[in-house]
Amino acid sequence: MNGLEAVLLTIITASTPLLLAAVGELVTERSGVLNLGVEGMMIMGAVTGFATAYTTGSAAAGAVAAVVAGTTMALLFAFLTQTLAANQMATGLALTLFGGGLSGLIGHPYTGLPGIGLRSLYIPGLSELPLFGPILFGQDGLVYTSVAITVLVAWMFSRTRLGLVIRAVGSNHHSAHALGYHVATVRYGCIAFGGACAGLAGGYLSLAYTPQWIENMTAGRGWIALALVVFATWTPYRVAVGAYLFGAVWIMGLYAQGVGVTIPSQFLASLPYLVTIAALLAISGNRILTKVNTPACIGQTFVADR
Repeated sequence: MNGLEAVLLTIITASTPLLLAAVGELVTERSGVLNLGVEGMMIMGAVTGFATAYTTGSAAAGAVAAVVAGTTMALLFAFLTQTLAANQMATGLALTLFGGGLSGLIGHPYTGLPGIGLRSLYIPGLSELPLFGPILFGQDGLVYTSVAITVLVAWMFSRTRLGLVIRAVGSNHHSAHALGYHVATVRYGCIAFGGACAGLAGGYLSLAYTPQWIENMTAGRGWIALALVVFATWTPYRVAVGAYLFGAVWIMGLYAQGVGVTIPSQFLASLPYLVTIAALLAISGNRILTKVNTPACIGQTFVADR
């Protein structure tokens, strides 16, 4: 029982940054914007969150700083793509490269320093229940935040006018503009939200998953988050299922190494990425599934006077 509990807790911890980043990117893409800079926003959130927590002695301040860093990077992307009408894919790739280099520069003085981890929730009686107690009532605040964000995003798209407007802008920005909606404003807001979630996902890595700063510690999680959105066909609850599935694959590879399974460590380390490729191939082979919720205008530049 203790071994199962430890594995489940580790899976939840590994899945949370994937869920946060993927839900944020889902909102961005549903508005018709493809931001490939998730990795860059995550790594900037990680280094900023760690540096702030180490300087102030507060993990909560670090989490807020991570959100600000991710949002700032996202607004830079939004300015280039929505105001200056730059190519979205090229700009997103540049954002990832920029974030990787800048985070290495900022984080160099903090390499190897002990971090300040987020505190876990503790409810006397409930947190002590076998198996379910630590899983349901013993997580840190960002785990519950990731679940709440997922539920709110799903509710927004299915029940609110704002969700309808975002979907309209992503499906046909010309029609949305003709109806009086300011396409650039809607997309700015969605991009900023995606950046905030990506920054928080990066902050979670340096404040909870591994409370320290390591250069390139995101290790491709931003790209997996991008793949998760496609894997989930732009549906929030499927993103959650996919995030926990990919987190389980990630952890089970490490667990297999720990129990002495005679599989090359290089293969186990590449397993999450192989699963990502396999999932994308499976989804792309089903044309009906790929068209269900795909925003028709994703990646397309919109200029109001054209």
